[in-house]
Amino acid sequence: MLALKRSGSADLPLHYGHVPPWLAERMAKLGLAITESILAEYGKAEVIRRLSNPFWFQSLGAVMGMDWHSSGITTSVMGALKKSINPLSKELGIYICGGKGKFSRETPNELLRVADKTGLNGTELVRASKLSAKVDNTAVQDGFQLYLHNFILSSEGDWAVIQQGMNDFSSTARRYHWHSENLKSFVEEPHTGICGFNQGTILNLTAHEASETRLGVLAMTNERPNTMIAEVQKLIMPVHHDVKSKDIDLKRLGSILWLAQEKKPADFEELLMLEGMGPKTLQSMALVSEVIYGTPSRFSDPARYSFANGGKDGHPFPVPVNVYDETIKVLQKAVEMAKIGNSEKQKAIKSLHLIAQTAEQNFTPNMDFDSVIEIERKESWKYGGKTVFGDELPPESNQLTLF
Repeated sequence: MLALKRSGSADLPLHYGHVPPWLAERMAKLGLAITESILAEYGKAEVIRRLSNPFWFQSLGAVMGMDWHSSGITTSVMGALKKSINPLSKELGIYICGGKGKFSRETPNELLRVADKTGLNGTELVRASKLSAKVDNTAVQDGFQLYLHNFILSSEGDWAVIQQGMNDFSSTARRYHWHSENLKSFVEEPHTGICGFNQGTILNLTAHEASETRLGVLAMTNERPNTMIAEVQKLIMPVHHDVKSKDIDLKRLGSILWLAQEKKPADFEELLMLEGMGPKTLQSMALVSEVIYGTPSRFSDPARYSFANGGKDGHPFPVPVNVYDETIKVLQKAVEMAKIGNSEKQKAIKSLHLIAQTAEQNFTPNMDFDSVIEIERKESWKYGGKTVFGDELPPESNQLTLF
C-alpha cells in the first residue's frame, strides 16, 4: 500500500474571478524558478513536502501575486505550476496531474502515463488518488464538495495531493493537503488533521473511534464520531479582503522592510552578487528567498508574503510588474548559473533570508502599518503597478481636469 497522510487543510473565503494573462504568465515563470531553486538546494522530495504544507502553499500563492487569502490561490497556483513544470518534467523529475472540474477526472489517465515513463506503479498511484478524494468527499462529511484535485509526484515515488471543496451555504472553500509519508491506514486516521470553522458534529468515518463502525454499515447510525485529531497544521483565512496588521507577524515583516529600505546590497558582503537591485526588488527577493529556504515555522503568517509582489486585487498593494519581472530575472539567472556549477548568485539570494532572520531577533517593530500600505499604493505606479482593474496611474492623472 502506498504511503499517505493528510498533512493539513486550509479554509478560505470563496472568491470568483479570473487571473489576468499578464499575471498568469509571470506566476508560471516565478513558480518554475522557485521550484528549480528548491530542487537544486534540497531535492525532489522536498518539493513534494513543501506542497503538502498548507501554510507554505498559501505563502507561495501570496508571493506570486495572488489574493493572499482567497480560494482562487489553489486553482491559480496549481495551474501555473502545471503549465511551467510539466514541459520540463523529464528533466526536473516532478509531474503534476489533474486540475479543476473536468481536468480532475483526467488524473487517473495522466498518472498511468507518468507511470509508463518512470516505472512507478500506476495502479497504486491511481488507487491513492481515488482514495484521497473518497475520504475528503465521503468518509469525512463536512459539507464541502470537491471540485479540484491535483496529484503531484516525483520520479522517485514521493507524492502529494492538493484538492479543494466548496460549501455554497457558507461561501467558503476548504483545501485538503495529503503527503505520501507515514501511512498507517487509508481508512483509519490517514490525516495529520483537518481544520476549519466549527460546524458541529460531522460524520468522520476515518476516526480511530469509528473503527467498529466501519466493520458494519448498520452501526454507522449509532456512532457519534469525534472530531479529527488536534495535531494538525491549521490555516483558517479571514473573510476580510484587505491585509490588516493582525494578519501579519510585524516583527518579521519589519525586518524585511528594514533590509529593503534602510540598507543597501553593498552594505552586505554576501549580497555583492546582487548589486544593482533597488529597494523594492530587494524586498521582493527577500520574501521569495524565505519561500525557498525558510523553515516550516516561518510560514505561520502567509499574508506577509503578499508584500513581495502585491495582489491582483490591489491588496495590500497593486502588483508591481517591473519588480516582479526583475525578481524573476534574478532568480532565473541564479538557477541557470547553478546548473553550470556557479552557485554564487544562489548563495546571495539565500543570504537575504538569513540576514532578515538574524535582524529580526532583536528587532522592535515601530512602524505605522496602515501608513506603510498607503505609501506602497501611492508609489505603485512607479513600479508598473497593475490590478485586475487596470494600470495604476500617477496621483495627478487620477484627477479629472476642469477644462
